[in-house]
Amino acid sequence: MKEGIVSVIENTQQQNILSGVNKDIETNLKNQYVDLASERVGGEAIACSDDFFAEMENLLKTGRGIFIDDKYTERGKWMDGWESRRSFGRDDGREYDWCIVRLGIPGVIKGIDVDTNYFRGNAPQMVSIGVCYSETQPDQDTKWQSILIKMDVDAHSQNIFSVSDENSWSHVRLNIFPDGGVARLRIYGEADVPWNDFVKGELVDLASIKNGGKALLVSDMFFSDKNNLIMPGRGKDMGDGWETKRRREPGNEWSIVKLAALGSIEKVLIDTCHFKGNYPDSFKLEGCTSSDLNNECDWQPIIEQTKLYPHREHLFIKEILADASEQFTHVRLSIFPDGGISRMRIFGRPKR
Repeated sequence: MKEGIVSVIENTQQQNILSGVNKDIETNLKNQYVDLASERVGGEAIACSDDFFAEMENLLKTGRGIFIDDKYTERGKWMDGWESRRSFGRDDGREYDWCIVRLGIPGVIKGIDVDTNYFRGNAPQMVSIGVCYSETQPDQDTKWQSILIKMDVDAHSQNIFSVSDENSWSHVRLNIFPDGGVARLRIYGEADVPWNDFVKGELVDLASIKNGGKALLVSDMFFSDKNNLIMPGRGKDMGDGWETKRRREPGNEWSIVKLAALGSIEKVLIDTCHFKGNYPDSFKLEGCTSSDLNNECDWQPIIEQTKLYPHREHLFIKEILADASEQFTHVRLSIFPDGGISRMRIFGRPKR
């Protein structure tokens, strides 16, 4: 019997909500790690045994699966997830269905969420997860190692599993027994950055989530998640950034980002894309070198408090106060007094 998994809630059309120890596990995974499989960071469902009812690409979409009561397709009920046909009558001898996902960020896996939201009478009975590291597309000769043994899962539920493994992986294979549907698959972990892929001396975005940057602490993220600040690409809309509520007391808001590696800071980009009436009036950037932010950190000015403008990329080079020989592990972005920033890029040279 698996542990730490929420039970099926009442058979209503409402989305299920985690609580208690399960919520604590999910919160820890989200706070400490990154969803390595998310389509936002380049994750891709590349092959599956069958997706007759609902496409495998849905597994990696943002948010949780939704349900539209009267929506049907030529093949049956429309479902927001990956769903295979019923397994009886198969003529290929297959005993279960599977889907292979290429991680957008290769890395060490610390937790898995197999979310069967709204799959009530068509969820799988059990699941397992295989992993591999491959620079090419996995094929029939690929050797899959088990990172999650065959486990029971609940319908219409987030099924959360902790993983204890220190190896780095590039692909996962979700196996469902014997068939059915899964709304979302989350693979939480830490990036394993292939630093040899960068040319020596190249400026690297050390804050980027794809390069191993991590949003650690934030004063407020009422409207949107702190990790949006370091996602790839420009924000698609105002919800795809870091935005605080309106501050009604003295002070300002801030976000601390752990850089992908100890490195210099030589170019900074602050993007207020889509923030037209709610961008911050100004910002300040500081840096520090610390192995543990629980201890006091000596924050050093990188860019003094500077005016910002709506819906614009702001590039800073000559404004940077730190010398190129100085190196940092963390940055603190302070915004005055509040508002929204779409993206922050911290370009520097990682220490080799």
